[in-house]
Amino acid sequence: MSFETLIDQLTDDLAPVRPRRLWIDVGIMALIAVIELALLFVIGFANLDMHRIETQPTVGWRLASLGLISLVSGFAAIRSFDPTYSAKGSIRWLAAIIATCVVGGLFLGSFPGGVSALLARLEWTNGIGCASHIALLSTPPLVGLVLLGRRGAPTDMRRTRLLVGLAAAAWGAFSFVFSCPFNDPLFIVTWYGLGCTATVLIARYVLPRLARW
Repeated sequence: MSFETLIDQLTDDLAPVRPRRLWIDVGIMALIAVIELALLFVIGFANLDMHRIETQPTVGWRLASLGLISLVSGFAAIRSFDPTYSAKGSIRWLAAIIATCVVGGLFLGSFPGGVSALLARLEWTNGIGCASHIALLSTPPLVGLVLLGRRGAPTDMRRTRLLVGLAAAAWGAFSFVFSCPFNDPLFIVTWYGLGCTATVLIARYVLPRLARW
């Protein structure tokens, strides 16, 4: 078989690839997020209790912090589907944003007076449920980002998966704020962090095997 014949056989099934448009992908993810949040309100899982928001100072901190993280990481994740985009700078900015949000939130509460007080504040039986809900609520944006990523051509797969996991996890945690009855910053940082970490690990290690991504 000649070299020219081999090339012809390999290119017979190729079709023109439609150029990706960044703002279309952003719009798709925004639509997924809005639909998920709207459904949570419709089924009664989430509620906008202004009295709770006024009396719990951590509600505003959670909404602002998680909203910012989900926006920044989501936009960076979509941009990373472009082979010319380097995600290294985005990861550094996100690390600084997350650290600032966590430290700022911890100062909203008092520091534990001992091991027993620390364990009491963590309330692990309720905390596991919170972490599980956050991981579950992260699923729709996670699936959406993975499907968009399959249409792209990311070159830095490790950082792209990290950004995808962070974006989905932050949105899942943001959505959960509307139904979370807990106000202790230590409890929130611990169990929200665990739920988000689970989503990031799924995006990093599990989804590539299932989605061939």
